[in-house]
Amino acid sequence: MTVAYDVVIVGGGHNGLVAAGYLGRAGLRVLVLERLGHVGGAAVSERAFPGVDARLSRYSYLVSLLPRQILEDLGVRVELRRRRISSYTPWERDGRAGGLLVDASDERRTADSFRELTGGEKEFAAWREFYGMTGRVAQRVFPGLTEPLPSRAELRARVGDPVAWAELFERPLGEALERRFTDDVVRGVVLTDALIGTFTHAHDPSLRQNRCFLYHVIGGGTGDWDVPVGGMGAVTGALADAARAGGAEFRTECEVVAVDPGGPGRPAEVGYLDADGVERRVGARWVLCNAAPAELARLLGGESGAGVGAEAVAGEGAPGAPEAPEGAQLKVNMLLRRLPRLRDGAVDVRDAFGGTFHVAESYRELESAYRVASAGRLPSPAPSEIYCHSLADRSILGPEVPAGWHTLTLFGLQMPARLFADDPEGMRRAALEGVMAALDGVLAEPLADCLAVDGDGRPCLEVRSPLDLATDLRLPGGNIFHRELAFPFREEDGVREGAGVRERASGRWGVETENARVLVCGAGAVRGGGVSGIPGHNAAMAVLGK
Repeated sequence: MTVAYDVVIVGGGHNGLVAAGYLGRAGLRVLVLERLGHVGGAAVSERAFPGVDARLSRYSYLVSLLPRQILEDLGVRVELRRRRISSYTPWERDGRAGGLLVDASDERRTADSFRELTGGEKEFAAWREFYGMTGRVAQRVFPGLTEPLPSRAELRARVGDPVAWAELFERPLGEALERRFTDDVVRGVVLTDALIGTFTHAHDPSLRQNRCFLYHVIGGGTGDWDVPVGGMGAVTGALADAARAGGAEFRTECEVVAVDPGGPGRPAEVGYLDADGVERRVGARWVLCNAAPAELARLLGGESGAGVGAEAVAGEGAPGAPEAPEGAQLKVNMLLRRLPRLRDGAVDVRDAFGGTFHVAESYRELESAYRVASAGRLPSPAPSEIYCHSLADRSILGPEVPAGWHTLTLFGLQMPARLFADDPEGMRRAALEGVMAALDGVLAEPLADCLAVDGDGRPCLEVRSPLDLATDLRLPGGNIFHRELAFPFREEDGVREGAGVRERASGRWGVETENARVLVCGAGAVRGGGVSGIPGHNAAMAVLGK
C-alpha cells in the first residue's frame, strides 16, 4: 500500500489532538480517525438535558495535569480558573453537625475548621507538613512528565527526599496516613485522591492507591485542580483548532477496525469503516493509538487486552495477558434550581460546594465501602465527591437559564464494574439511590426537591456506570485511565514493581509497543491518565526522534 500519511492517529480524544498538533506543526502529514461524530473523546461539553441550555462537562470536568508548556507550544488559549475552596467534608459527632473546610486562600480559616473538628492544633500541623511534602514532590516530578522517561533511580534522585520516596513510591499509602494523622475524617479526605476511578484500599500491597494518589497531587507542580472556563469542550475545541491549523486532517464517524503494524519494506496500514459503512484502508509510516491498550490489542488481531497493554506499552512485550482493566466509579450529572441547604448551618452553601464536596468519605467509611464492594454488594453509605462547575464558571449555562441554577457532578467511589455486570439497569438505579441517600444525610432538605426539570418534564439527572463508559467511550471495563496507572519511571531491572502484573521496562518515552511503528498516545501510556495531553506530547516526541 502507498503511504498516504506520515502518521495516522486512532481516536480524536484530547491526547490524539495534542499529538496531531505537534506532528502537523512539524510538517508531517497527519490523519485523525474518530469513531464518534465529533472529536474530544471523554473531554467534551454536551447538552445532556433536552430543552435546557446547559453545556455539561459530561465525563471529565476538572484540569490539573495539562502542562502549560503544551498549550504554549500549540498556541492554545484556554482559561483554567482556580477554585478558592479546596474541599468541604461534612461530619457529625455527638449529635452536632459540622464540616471541615479547606480554604486555599485563607490558612487561618482552614486552621479554625480543623480545630473545630479535632479540638486542637496537631492535625492541621500534620496536614501542612504532609502537603508541604507532596508539594515539593510535585515541583520536582511534574516538569519531567514531558521529558524522556527517567529510570527509577533517576526519579528517586530527582525527588531527593527519602521519606517522601518511601511514603509515596515504596510503601502502601495507608501506613503514612495512619502515622501522620489521627482523625478519621482527615485521613479520609487525604485518601480520596488515591481512590478516584481506582478500586483499591489504603494498604493495597500492589500500590495502585499510591500511583493514583501521585497523579492527583502533582498536577501543574502544585496539585491544584482547576475549572476549564467554557467546559471541557472548550479545551478540546481549542486543541482541535490548533491541530487543524497545523495541517492535520480529521475524519469523524470513521471506526477503525484493524491495524497492521507493517514490516520490512512495507508501511503500517489502518483499516476503518467510513461514515457510509464502506471499509477503507490507509497506509502510514506511524500509527498512534489514542484508544486503550486493550483496544489496540484487538485492532492488531489479538485477544482484547492480550499482547498489548502493560507489557507491550512497556516496549518488548512479555508472556501472558495483562490484568483486565476495571473502572470503579459512578458518574451522576445534575442540574439544580438552587443549591441545597446543609445540616451544617455555619458554612455558606456556595463555599461548601465551591470545591470538592466529600460525602461518606471518612477513612473507615472508605475501607468499609471497599470491603463491601469486594464481596459483591453496593457499599452503604456510598462514598462520593461532588463538583459544582457553575459556581466558578457561569458561562456553561445559557442566558435563558434562570439565575441561581447550578450544575452538579457527583463522582461515586468504590463502585467497580463487576457490581453492574449481572443487572446493569437495576444496579445503576440502586447505586444512584445509594449515593443520593448518603448525600441527603448531610443536607437539610432532599436533593430531589432542588432538581430542575428538562423540556420533557423529567428531572435533570443522568447516571453513568463503568459499563456505560465502556459502551459510550470504549473504555475497557469503564476504566477512566484505560488501564492501571503506572509510576512515572522505568525499572532498571526490566520489571515494573507493584502493578498487579509484571511489566517490562518502558521505552524512551513510555509510549512504545512491541511494534516499532505503533505507539500508544492515550491514557494507557506510562505517564498517562487524566486530562493531561502528556501521552500525546510524548508520542509525538517519539515520532520526531526527540
